[in-house]
Amino acid sequence: MDEEAGRPTGGIEPGMPGNPVRLTDPKMMRALAHPARIAIWSHIGLRGSVTATECAEVAGLSPSACSYHLRTLAKYGFIEEDRASAANGRERPWRARLLALTMDEGPDSSPAGRVAGRLLVENLRASAEEVRARYLDRRSEFPPDWQRASGEMFSVAHVTPDELSELKAKVLAVMEPYIRLDPAERSPGALPVHILLDMFPWFRPEEAP
Repeated sequence: MDEEAGRPTGGIEPGMPGNPVRLTDPKMMRALAHPARIAIWSHIGLRGSVTATECAEVAGLSPSACSYHLRTLAKYGFIEEDRASAANGRERPWRARLLALTMDEGPDSSPAGRVAGRLLVENLRASAEEVRARYLDRRSEFPPDWQRASGEMFSVAHVTPDELSELKAKVLAVMEPYIRLDPAERSPGALPVHILLDMFPWFRPEEAP
Protein backbone atom coordinates (compact mmCIF):
# COMPACT_ATOMS: atom_id res chain seq x y z
CA MET A 1 0.00 0.00 0.00
CA ASP A 2 1.23 3.48 -0.87
CA GLU A 3 1.20 5.29 2.49
CA GLU A 4 1.08 8.68 0.80
CA ALA A 5 -1.66 7.99 -1.72
CA GLY A 6 -3.52 5.35 0.28
CA ARG A 7 -3.92 2.95 -2.64
CA PRO A 8 -2.52 -0.47 -3.59
CA THR A 9 0.92 -0.38 -5.16
CA GLY A 10 0.52 -3.65 -7.09
CA GLY A 11 3.83 -4.73 -8.55
CA ILE A 12 5.54 -1.33 -8.26
CA GLU A 13 9.07 -1.70 -6.95
CA PRO A 14 9.67 0.05 -3.60
CA GLY A 15 11.21 3.47 -4.13
CA MET A 16 9.61 3.99 -7.52
CA PRO A 17 6.77 6.47 -8.19
CA GLY A 18 3.57 5.09 -6.70
CA ASN A 19 5.40 3.19 -3.96
CA PRO A 20 7.62 5.64 -2.04
CA VAL A 21 10.15 4.54 0.56
CA ARG A 22 10.08 6.32 3.92
CA LEU A 23 13.50 7.53 5.00
CA THR A 24 14.16 7.19 8.73
CA ASP A 25 17.97 6.85 8.84
CA PRO A 26 19.64 10.25 9.44
CA LYS A 27 22.85 9.03 7.78
CA MET A 28 20.90 8.14 4.64
CA MET A 29 19.24 11.57 4.56
CA ARG A 30 22.54 13.38 5.05
CA ALA A 31 24.14 11.28 2.29
CA LEU A 32 21.60 12.53 -0.24
CA ALA A 33 21.54 16.10 1.10
CA HIS A 34 24.86 17.04 -0.54
CA PRO A 35 24.07 19.42 -3.44
CA ALA A 36 26.28 17.51 -5.90
CA ARG A 37 24.63 14.22 -4.98
CA ILE A 38 21.18 15.72 -5.43
CA ALA A 39 22.20 16.88 -8.92
CA ILE A 40 23.67 13.47 -9.79
CA TRP A 41 20.75 11.50 -8.34
CA SER A 42 18.22 13.71 -10.14
CA HIS A 43 20.06 13.36 -13.45
CA ILE A 44 20.19 9.57 -13.16
CA GLY A 45 16.49 9.50 -12.33
CA LEU A 46 15.65 11.60 -15.38
CA ARG A 47 18.00 10.00 -17.88
CA GLY A 48 18.14 6.37 -16.79
CA SER A 49 21.46 4.58 -17.16
CA VAL A 50 24.33 7.10 -17.20
CA THR A 51 28.09 7.07 -16.64
CA ALA A 52 30.25 8.98 -14.18
CA THR A 53 31.49 11.21 -17.01
CA GLU A 54 27.93 12.24 -17.88
CA CYS A 55 27.09 12.90 -14.23
CA ALA A 56 30.31 14.89 -13.75
CA GLU A 57 29.25 17.32 -16.47
CA VAL A 58 25.88 17.87 -14.79
CA ALA A 59 27.37 18.32 -11.30
CA GLY A 60 30.32 20.43 -12.46
CA LEU A 61 32.86 17.94 -11.07
CA SER A 62 35.76 15.93 -12.36
CA PRO A 63 34.91 12.29 -13.19
CA SER A 64 37.01 11.09 -10.24
CA ALA A 65 35.22 13.41 -7.78
CA CYS A 66 31.89 12.38 -9.28
CA SER A 67 32.78 8.72 -8.81
CA TYR A 68 33.15 9.34 -5.06
CA HIS A 69 29.63 10.79 -4.88
CA LEU A 70 28.27 7.93 -7.00
CA ARG A 71 29.77 5.39 -4.60
CA THR A 72 28.24 7.23 -1.64
CA LEU A 73 24.81 7.24 -3.27
CA ALA A 74 25.20 3.54 -4.02
CA LYS A 75 26.30 2.79 -0.45
CA TYR A 76 22.99 4.10 0.87
CA GLY A 77 20.90 2.43 -1.82
CA PHE A 78 19.88 5.41 -3.94
CA ILE A 79 21.57 4.10 -7.09
CA GLU A 80 23.29 0.94 -8.31
CA GLU A 81 25.58 -0.13 -11.12
CA ASP A 82 23.79 -1.02 -14.34
CA ARG A 83 26.21 -3.55 -15.80
CA ALA A 84 23.69 -4.73 -18.40
CA SER A 85 23.79 -1.30 -20.06
CA ALA A 86 27.59 -1.07 -20.31
CA ALA A 87 28.66 -0.66 -23.92
CA ASN A 88 32.13 -1.99 -23.13
CA GLY A 89 34.23 -3.20 -20.23
CA ARG A 90 35.50 0.28 -19.38
CA GLU A 91 32.12 1.91 -18.80
CA ARG A 92 30.32 1.73 -15.46
CA PRO A 93 26.78 2.97 -15.99
CA TRP A 94 24.57 3.69 -12.98
CA ARG A 95 20.81 3.59 -12.58
CA ALA A 96 18.42 4.71 -9.85
CA ARG A 97 17.17 2.35 -7.17
CA LEU A 98 15.19 4.88 -5.12
CA LEU A 99 13.35 7.79 -6.71
CA ALA A 100 10.15 8.17 -4.68
CA LEU A 101 10.91 9.12 -1.08
CA THR A 102 9.13 10.43 1.99
CA MET A 103 10.82 11.47 5.21
CA ASP A 104 10.19 10.62 8.85
CA GLU A 105 9.21 14.10 10.00
CA GLY A 106 6.45 13.13 12.43
CA PRO A 107 6.30 14.04 16.13
CA ASP A 108 7.82 10.67 17.03
CA SER A 109 10.89 11.03 14.81
CA SER A 110 14.28 11.35 16.48
CA PRO A 111 15.99 14.76 16.88
CA ALA A 112 18.77 13.57 14.55
CA GLY A 113 16.19 12.47 12.01
CA ARG A 114 14.41 15.84 12.13
CA VAL A 115 17.66 17.75 11.64
CA ALA A 116 18.81 15.51 8.77
CA GLY A 117 15.37 15.62 7.19
CA ARG A 118 15.26 19.40 7.32
CA LEU A 119 18.72 19.64 5.75
CA LEU A 120 17.68 17.31 2.93
CA VAL A 121 14.42 19.18 2.30
CA GLU A 122 16.19 22.56 2.29
CA ASN A 123 18.78 21.36 -0.21
CA LEU A 124 16.16 19.71 -2.41
CA ARG A 125 14.25 22.98 -2.43
CA ALA A 126 17.43 24.89 -3.24
CA SER A 127 18.01 22.55 -6.18
CA ALA A 128 14.44 23.12 -7.35
CA GLU A 129 14.91 26.88 -7.07
CA GLU A 130 17.96 26.64 -9.34
CA VAL A 131 15.81 24.92 -11.97
CA ARG A 132 13.18 27.65 -11.64
CA ALA A 133 15.77 30.45 -11.81
CA ARG A 134 17.36 28.98 -14.94
CA TYR A 135 13.98 28.84 -16.64
CA LEU A 136 13.07 32.41 -15.67
CA ASP A 137 16.43 33.70 -16.92
CA ARG A 138 15.76 32.22 -20.36
CA ARG A 139 11.97 32.10 -20.45
CA SER A 140 11.71 34.27 -23.56
CA GLU A 141 13.84 31.74 -25.47
CA PHE A 142 11.37 28.89 -24.90
CA PRO A 143 8.65 28.08 -27.45
CA PRO A 144 5.42 30.01 -26.78
CA ASP A 145 3.42 26.85 -26.02
CA TRP A 146 5.89 25.89 -23.24
CA GLN A 147 5.76 29.43 -21.84
CA ARG A 148 1.97 29.31 -21.73
CA ALA A 149 1.86 25.86 -20.11
CA SER A 150 4.52 26.60 -17.49
CA GLY A 151 4.10 28.83 -14.47
CA GLU A 152 3.17 29.04 -10.81
CA MET A 153 -0.07 28.93 -8.89
CA PHE A 154 -0.76 30.36 -5.45
CA SER A 155 -3.88 29.32 -3.58
CA VAL A 156 -5.28 28.22 -0.23
CA ALA A 157 -7.42 25.31 0.95
CA HIS A 158 -9.49 25.29 4.13
CA VAL A 159 -9.32 21.69 5.28
CA THR A 160 -9.04 19.35 8.23
CA PRO A 161 -5.91 17.16 8.60
CA ASP A 162 -7.83 14.22 7.11
CA GLU A 163 -9.02 16.32 4.19
CA LEU A 164 -5.48 17.56 3.58
CA SER A 165 -4.23 13.96 3.45
CA GLU A 166 -7.04 13.16 1.02
CA LEU A 167 -6.14 16.17 -1.14
CA LYS A 168 -2.47 15.16 -1.23
CA ALA A 169 -3.41 11.61 -2.26
CA LYS A 170 -5.61 12.93 -5.07
CA VAL A 171 -2.87 15.23 -6.38
CA LEU A 172 -0.39 12.34 -6.39
CA ALA A 173 -2.92 10.15 -8.19
CA VAL A 174 -3.37 12.81 -10.89
CA MET A 175 0.40 13.19 -11.35
CA GLU A 176 1.30 9.50 -11.39
CA PRO A 177 0.30 8.68 -15.02
CA TYR A 178 2.48 11.54 -16.27
CA ILE A 179 5.72 10.56 -14.49
CA ARG A 180 6.56 7.93 -17.13
CA LEU A 181 10.20 7.15 -16.35
CA ASP A 182 10.26 4.68 -19.23
CA PRO A 183 10.77 6.71 -22.45
CA ALA A 184 8.63 4.21 -24.36
CA GLU A 185 5.60 5.27 -22.28
CA ARG A 186 5.91 8.99 -23.04
CA SER A 187 3.92 10.99 -25.56
CA PRO A 188 5.82 12.29 -28.60
CA GLY A 189 7.58 15.52 -27.67
CA ALA A 190 7.37 14.91 -23.92
CA LEU A 191 10.13 16.60 -21.89
CA PRO A 192 10.83 16.67 -18.11
CA VAL A 193 9.02 19.35 -16.08
CA HIS A 194 9.88 20.10 -12.44
CA ILE A 195 6.85 20.07 -10.12
CA LEU A 196 7.05 21.39 -6.56
CA LEU A 197 3.86 21.41 -4.50
CA ASP A 198 3.74 22.89 -1.00
CA MET A 199 1.07 22.01 1.55
CA PHE A 200 1.88 23.79 4.79
CA PRO A 201 -0.31 25.20 7.59
CA TRP A 202 -1.14 28.86 7.03
CA PHE A 203 -1.93 29.36 10.69
CA ARG A 204 -0.08 29.49 14.02
CA PRO A 205 0.24 26.34 16.15
CA GLU A 206 -1.94 27.86 18.89
CA GLU A 207 -4.78 28.24 16.39
CA ALA A 208 -5.01 24.47 15.85
CA PRO A 209 -7.86 22.79 17.76
